[in-house]
Amino acid sequence: MADGSGPYDIVVLGGGSGGYACALRAAELGKTVALIEKDKIGGTCLHRGCIPTKALLHSAEVADETRESATYGVRARFEGIDVPAVHAFKDKIVTRAWKGVQGLLKSKNVTIIEGEGRLVSNGVAVGDTVYEGRNIVLATGSAPKSLPGLEIDGERIITSEHALKLDRVPASVVVLGGGVIGVEFASVWRSFGAEVTIVEGLPHLLPLEEESSSKLLERAFRRRGIKQELGVFFEGVKITDNGVVVTLANGKTLDAELLLVAVGRGAVSTGMGLEEAGVAIERGTVTVNEFCQTSVPGVYAVGDLIPTLQLAHAGFAEGILVAEHIAGLNPVPIDYDGVPRITYSDPEVASVGITAVQAKERGHEIVEFTYDLAGNPKSQILQTQGAVKIITAKDGPVLGVHMVGRRIGELVTEGQLIYNWEALPAEVAQLIHAHPTQSEAIGEAMLAMAGKPLHVHN
Repeated sequence: MADGSGPYDIVVLGGGSGGYACALRAAELGKTVALIEKDKIGGTCLHRGCIPTKALLHSAEVADETRESATYGVRARFEGIDVPAVHAFKDKIVTRAWKGVQGLLKSKNVTIIEGEGRLVSNGVAVGDTVYEGRNIVLATGSAPKSLPGLEIDGERIITSEHALKLDRVPASVVVLGGGVIGVEFASVWRSFGAEVTIVEGLPHLLPLEEESSSKLLERAFRRRGIKQELGVFFEGVKITDNGVVVTLANGKTLDAELLLVAVGRGAVSTGMGLEEAGVAIERGTVTVNEFCQTSVPGVYAVGDLIPTLQLAHAGFAEGILVAEHIAGLNPVPIDYDGVPRITYSDPEVASVGITAVQAKERGHEIVEFTYDLAGNPKSQILQTQGAVKIITAKDGPVLGVHMVGRRIGELVTEGQLIYNWEALPAEVAQLIHAHPTQSEAIGEAMLAMAGKPLHVHN
């Protein structure tokens, strides 16, 4: 039939994190919702990103702890990586979450349409059927990017999506890109036994993080035997009988079995009628205001399609924001500085708020304090090194919390509350942190900044 039995209050194009969060919240608010997805509900995060990579990283942690078991007085022998079993563990987690999301949407009476959608004047067309919507939410996500002239063959030159399905542990890998994706896969493969070299054109790994955090990660990776070529750009690659030869701009060559291209993800914004409908697009991403409204009235965009943080939890928040805006609830726009960020390598890197450079650019006079995890007993039990760095406005609130260490990402929630509630160090110092926990590192840093250090060497 040519009619999708609308009009719906909201038609969502894309069932990833931002799209399905919007659908769920809108349905809770009594709106009729159609959700259009050409692949699987859950999108990149659930099927090709956050969840499967973290499952691999946990397997990697178990591999490392098995190798290091004698350190803890446990006799164990590491016999290798059973790749099919690793994938089975990963896929079980993904499948369970996927079924859970589908069940949630069904329970909220969200209409799910399988197919490839295209924006039209009165809704979204899937084939010959038009699903009319009083409001349209674009949530088409992102896909791995490459560099000009660098062709992905899926065999020797791969993306993260190929890496998640790899049927073996490669003997050696060159990782092109020192951002979150590149760093996490480098960590996994090194734990699994591969020789790994990261190539990053900028001077540091994780260039968007506080520089001190990047340096701590680089040092930890060197100790783990992960090689790094920093501040040098990729020149080219040749496929050989045994793998690839990567050439760098400084003339150096790197031989490896695989080249992982991890230079970021680009918004999926072409071929869906967006520009024809008048939706403003700049550098491939859809332009929106603080309520995720596009240049076309009644059309919103969320998630990786817009130039905000490419994080699933940012997508969730944007989806909820849009649903509440459509429902007339006057939601508060998102403060993206207050969104927590975690890289789940070993060690983990976590942050919330702004960096010292950003703070100075915004005119803040700042005070900084770094607490070394060497003084934290729980971190020593976990045999991890790293630090918690706090940045505050002089005589003012905390502006940034930056952390490095094994499992340190779990602490970012407290950092999020501290930053978003504009807490003063003296206020946090009054709170009692459980002992022994890694959370004490934040407490100790705040005590020191409040002028009453406890387990801190002056």
